[in-house]
Formats: sequence, structure tokens, C-alpha cells
Amino acid sequence: MASSTSISLLFLLSFLLLATSRAENASNGSDLDEELAFLAAEESKEQSHVNSHHDQYRDFENYEDLEQGGEFHHGEHEGGEYREEEPQLPIVDEKDVAVLTKDNFTEFVGNNSFAMVEFYAPWCGACQALAPEYAAAATELKGVAALAKIDATEEGDLAQKYEIQGFPTVFLFVDGEMPKTYEGERTKDGIVTWMKKKASPSIHNITTVEEAERVLSAEPKVVLAFLDSLVGSESAELAAASRLEDDLSFYQTTSPDIAKLFEIETEVKRPALVLLKKEEEKLARFDGNFTKAALSEFVSANKVPLVINFTREGASLIFENSVKNQLILFATANESEKHLPTLREVAKSFKGKFVFVYVQMDNEDYGEAVSGFFGVTGTAPKVLVYTGNEDMRKFILDGELTVNNIKTLAEDFLADKLKPFYKSDPVPETNDGDVKIIVGNNFDEIVLDESKDVLLEIYAPWCGYCQSFEPIYNKLGKYLKGIDSLVVAKMDGTTNEHPRAKADGFPTILFFPGGNKSFDPITVDVDRTVVELYKFLKKHASVPFKLAKPSATPEQVITPKKADEKTESDGAKDEL
Repeated sequence: MASSTSISLLFLLSFLLLATSRAENASNGSDLDEELAFLAAEESKEQSHVNSHHDQYRDFENYEDLEQGGEFHHGEHEGGEYREEEPQLPIVDEKDVAVLTKDNFTEFVGNNSFAMVEFYAPWCGACQALAPEYAAAATELKGVAALAKIDATEEGDLAQKYEIQGFPTVFLFVDGEMPKTYEGERTKDGIVTWMKKKASPSIHNITTVEEAERVLSAEPKVVLAFLDSLVGSESAELAAASRLEDDLSFYQTTSPDIAKLFEIETEVKRPALVLLKKEEEKLARFDGNFTKAALSEFVSANKVPLVINFTREGASLIFENSVKNQLILFATANESEKHLPTLREVAKSFKGKFVFVYVQMDNEDYGEAVSGFFGVTGTAPKVLVYTGNEDMRKFILDGELTVNNIKTLAEDFLADKLKPFYKSDPVPETNDGDVKIIVGNNFDEIVLDESKDVLLEIYAPWCGYCQSFEPIYNKLGKYLKGIDSLVVAKMDGTTNEHPRAKADGFPTILFFPGGNKSFDPITVDVDRTVVELYKFLKKHASVPFKLAKPSATPEQVITPKKADEKTESDGAKDEL
């Protein structure tokens, strides 16, 4: 009997617990519905027309964008909104265009000496216009080059690896090596002409002194190999290396008299190779193994000036260089004559390790913008190391601009001994607004506070999308201000930096959950409305919270309505 009673009590207790749990869940669901309805009604009173699509490719996303003068240069995502419905497209015969994914990409570019690959997006109008031209070029180029396409919206890892920032982006891979960007005409004839030129013989024989003199006089930079034979394995290695370079000419000779004109001693051991430039550093001698890889590395490191002036013309030498680390001198025009010789002297010791760059700080076209990007202010000359746009770390020289000090900066960077510098506005004296102001120097204190869930908008003052989004974000901050566990914040991404706050465009919205600040933040990829952002926070917040709605004023009291009448809040609820 006692056993039966115990079982009955246990069954009753389980039933009561289950019923209580269901009631609590129903109550929570009801509370969320009520909160969302309230927010929707509030939004409907002051509707903000904001494009719900995200501006992933901003006008000036990073330092490299200055190469194009701040203009977006690859796709059609420049300023317009996307159309969700596109007209019916004509059928294109793409039988000779390979379709690539992560599974066959490496094999395709490795197995074809010349592989052209288009990264596209299905919704992109410019890609759709290119499709028939690209397909026709693929057919005509059969046997010369292989053409392929890859849907960047499906193959995100590959798109990220190759830093795709717009559509279409077309690359040429030669022997599977680092690709070159195709920036020619988007027509069949343009692609075919460019591709055939790339695939044509890339080294030229020099057999007469007259021809050698003409080459030296006419060409600004040239590579010459002094060989025992114009055919064979050494010539083949030279040809393979030459295909990786498209901005200088490669020559070969067996004549000692011709070699001497190119400053190669006649008794030198062959094969020998030099690179000549009409610049301050006129001659570079190759002293490695005569292989494609070693030759290519030598040419890449020596073909550029010791120090590249940052201009529109010189920008491609910086951004398209296989060497990503940059050592940059910032100086005004008046100061440059004093410091450029110092930088050139340092550059001789670090070929292939850094690209050395000079930025004229007082140049209105680009110098001021580049200086601002790096947080360089004032007119005093400065030197820093920059790791490139992938991780965007900067290391500033603290000391006099001498050869020894700059060499030490470079050596310490390569030995990973330096602490990076990040831009920051001054920490605000008061920070009591609905939306907290984040700068580089208070980021750790507020955003990385483990006790708080933090929603952070990274914006740019000039960004139209950010300006449209501002009133919506401010309203969200107002509604959530009284919740102690939750912070709504914003940071000017043009004047502040932090290694944990990487923007893919403006605005970028990131969520840092409490108790998990050692992990990467969550990118908020929802429509930019108060309701959708609130739903996101309710789902991801580490500390549950409830909206504190203001008390109704007499004007807000709802009067009875007729059966066929609808209020604004009803419409908002219907939308939810």
C-alpha cells in the first residue's frame, strides 16, 4: 500500500512540474509576442525606410580602395539597391565554361597552364551581361586557355580567400600560381585578345648587338638571362617564370658581347641573370638556383623601386605585390628629401620582406586620406609597419628616423616582438546616452565586459546607410536602456580600431554575448528594424531580459473600434 501511495505521489508531482513548465513556456512566449507587438506598433508610428539588404561593399572599405580613388571598381553594388525580381534572362550556351566549387577548384587551376576564373553572384546584372561574352570567349580559346566560373555566394570560403569585393571579379591563374586580376573589356574580343597575348611566347632571343642596344634604350626595365643554349631546361625555367610577370620583358642570349652590354661579365658562370631598371637602383644580380620559383621570387622583389611613391599610378605596385607587409614613411613634401634616402638604404636589406612606401602627407588627392586611415596626424614624419588589409595591424616607430632605428623596427616586426597600434578617438567624458559611445581605448572596458551582452554598430559618418539606420538604432537603445545586462553601443570605424571589431562594410553590427568574450562576436545578419534586432537579442542574449514598456498616457488609451476598422498597430501585428 505504501509503495502504491509513493508511486501515486511521484506521478502527481511529475504532472504538476510538467504543467508548471508548460505554463511558464506559454507565459514566456506570450510575453515575447506582446513585446514584439508593442515594438511593431511603436515602429509603425514613425516608419523609417531603410534598405534591409546589407551594404557589404562600402565606398571606402580599406586602405587598398584608395588605389581606385575611393570608387568601387568591380561590380554593380556601387550605390543602388538590389532588385529582388529580375527579368527573364536569355539562355546562354556555356558548354565550354567549367563550373567550379571548393571540391574541384584547386585541381582545375593546377591542371591548366592558363586558367581564367570568374567569381560571380546570380543576382548581379553585370555578371549576367558578361555571361554570353565569357561563354563565347571560352569556346574560341579552347586549346589556349580554360575558362571557368564560381558562384561566390555559394562558395564563401573561396571568395574570402581571394578577397572578392565585388562582382564580377575575373582572375587569371598561370601554372596555378597567385592570380592576376583581369581588368580589360568585358567582351569576347577583349578577353580573347588579352588571353592570347598572355599565352604567347614570353621570352625573346637577342642575337645581335644592335637589337640589344634597342632593348636597353626603349624599355624601362628588363630581365636578361645569359645561357649556354637558347633551348633546354634552363630556357624552359626562364619561360615559366616569365609567364608570372606581365609588366616587364624577359630576354635570353648566348652572346658574351650582348651579355656585357647588360653588365654581365663574359667569364661569369652560366646561367646568369640580371634585372635592369631606369631608376636609382639600376641593377640587380640573381645568385640563386635557376628554377621558376627562385627566378620569380627574385624578379618580384627587384622589379619595383626601392621605395614606391603612393600615387594613383604607383598603387598597383603596392597592392598587387605578392609581398603584403609594408613599411611606410609619412612625410610632407619638404621633409621627403631628408628621409627618403634613409628609407632607400633600409629597403636594400629587406627585399622580398617588405614593400617600402612613401606617402606625401600634405598631398590633397591621396596623402591626407591615407594618413587619416592610419591615424597619422600632424606634420611630423613617421614610419610604421602595416601587415596589409587581411589583419590590418600597424606598428609605429617610436624614435628618430635613422637607418638603425628603422632596421630595428623591421627586424623586431619579423621576429614578432612588437605591440600593434590601434586608432582611437578620445574617451568620452560622459557616456550616459541610450547608445554608448565606443572608442578604441574604452573598447575592452565596455564591449569585452563579461557581465554584459553588447550589441555594437560599427559605422562611418559619411555612410548613407548608417545615417538612415541611426534613428532605428537610437530607438532600440532607448527601449533597452533600463536593462542592466544589455548594452547597445556604436563605434566610428573610420577613427577607431580594435582587433575584435572587424567591419565587413558600413554599418557592420556585431553581438558580443556575456561570458563568451574570448570567442569571435556574432555578426547580426537580420533586417535592420527594431523588431528584428530585438528578436535577435532575445534569442542570443546570455542573460534573459524583458522589455520595460512605458505606462500609457491618456492620449495612448485605445478607444473601442468598429469591427471593420484597423489601427496602425493591427497592421504592424499583421506584418509580424
